[in-house]
Amino acid sequence: MAVPVRTGVVIAIDGPAASGKSTVARLLARRLKLAYVNSGAMYRAVTWWMQRQGADPNSPESVVPLLGRMPIGCKIENAESIIRIGDEDPGAALYDEAVNQNVSAIARIPEVRRLLVEMQRECAKDHDLVMEGRDIGSVVFPDTHYKFYIDASPEVRARRRALQGQRDAISERDRADTSRKTSPLTIAEDAWVIDSSHLTIDGVVGEIIGRLKLKGLEVPE
Repeated sequence: MAVPVRTGVVIAIDGPAASGKSTVARLLARRLKLAYVNSGAMYRAVTWWMQRQGADPNSPESVVPLLGRMPIGCKIENAESIIRIGDEDPGAALYDEAVNQNVSAIARIPEVRRLLVEMQRECAKDHDLVMEGRDIGSVVFPDTHYKFYIDASPEVRARRRALQGQRDAISERDRADTSRKTSPLTIAEDAWVIDSSHLTIDGVVGEIIGRLKLKGLEVPE
């Protein structure tokens, strides 16, 4: 699938679970006055809807036939992406334990990824944005000049996950994300890697902004 021609800005923020990328990406978007897109919420929305349909997340044969009638949509509202299934906003339900436990299985299905990658690229047609996920710089927008990979030690990420009230095992999530055949979690060759283990959120955002300036991006004061 060809990447749409873009003349605007797409800043890709990738990284593993609990690396801090979501918080960093949202704050960065606000500082730069760009739209913020959480691609992970799209996979969670698919997982949530499939569970409501009684589909088995671990069975592509159960999931794929339902994709054609899944009424999923993504809009940019108030400079942030909003995911809706039909007229319903799943909201906090996207972070229910059942979704946490099954989103990696859904994300491994190639047909799901193709559908959502197309949706992610659509978001960038009319908006300059910061998008975070696991394959934004490597697959969704491989031609963007602004790629960052946020990481942290497994111990730090496990503590962060616990503070979020989520119990999914970091090691299992890492294994699932890096070993899937379609669009695995990887560091794009030209991505700037930041270890957030001992940095504040403002510290990470500051490092990214400094790098963006070096690349010639005009940053609002």
